Amino acid sequence: MDKGYIIKLLENLKDIMMTNKDYLIQLDSVVGDGDLGLTMSDGFLAAYNAVKDTDDNDIGKILYAAGKAMSTAVPSTMGTLMASGFMNAGKVLKGTTEVTLTDIANLFDAYLEGVAARGKAKLGDKTFLDGLAPAVASLKASAKNQDTLEHAASDAAYAAEEGFMHTNQLLAVHGRAATRGEESRKLLDPGAAVAMLMMKAFHKSVR
Repeated sequence: MDKGYIIKLLENLKDIMMTNKDYLIQLDSVVGDGDLGLTMSDGFLAAYNAVKDTDDNDIGKILYAAGKAMSTAVPSTMGTLMASGFMNAGKVLKGTTEVTLTDIANLFDAYLEGVAARGKAKLGDKTFLDGLAPAVASLKASAKNQDTLEHAASDAAYAAEEGFMHTNQLLAVHGRAATRGEESRKLLDPGAAVAMLMMKAFHKSVR
């Protein structure tokens, strides 16, 4: 898979965030300021638009450029975190023009690391990481087992959804949700929902 696939992935990410804008707004209105749906739809749209007509074949440079565009379009906390994921993935895949399942696993692993480093959060803090980390672990296992790309994507999407659903058992450590203390445990995390949607978009992109 070459840069054409990466552009397709970014398009699917853009589409799923726009389709689920109201859902993310609803989730975020319970624990945040309710703008997550707007931030994600605008941010992923900017990321896609920035590179959809690129002549560059370097997948790392494409991902980095998408992240830079996103950081400019939505300079909010979550926008900056998602942009940092793209930019770190771009650094890791710089010089790559073809990607395999292993590269895709590395892409999302680098995305996870970029978000974690910028947000200073860790697994179990009830954040985006709790949705994406299980998917990354699933992708790494699939790559090791030499699964098909579609099977790997399906498993990753399922793992991300399970991770998201598990957030209603976690204590919030960051953001406005943390001010609720123990009451925050019963709430689903909007950031983890974004991770779940990303993996659903990834699954769609390989079907």
